[in-house]
Amino acid sequence: MSEVEKAEENNSASVESDDESLLEAASIDNNANLDVILNIPVQVSLELGRTKMDLRDLLQLGQGSVVELERMIDEPLDVLVNGTLIAHGEVVVVDNKFGIRFTDIVSPEKRVQSFNR
Repeated sequence: MSEVEKAEENNSASVESDDESLLEAASIDNNANLDVILNIPVQVSLELGRTKMDLRDLLQLGQGSVVELERMIDEPLDVLVNGTLIAHGEVVVVDNKFGIRFTDIVSPEKRVQSFNR
């Protein structure tokens, strides 16, 4: 093997090693960035229903008042994350606490569209 071929082989091996090092460093950076994002707290809420009423009627509400909601009893409830609909589900009880069983997840496309409103 000539000196030129040896030098090219060494350069090639060095470039491959550098590429691997860069990929590993990028992977570590991406994981660190992802960890930062994954630790952001979000507000998850469950919406039973909505209604509209006049301010006069709202001010007359008192203890024992009943407000009828637009949602029917057999309709799934809305699961919202920071006010954005992400899923539908039904109420369950887990260890004497309320929970929700997801019955439908909103597509990522529809979730993104809701950000544009």
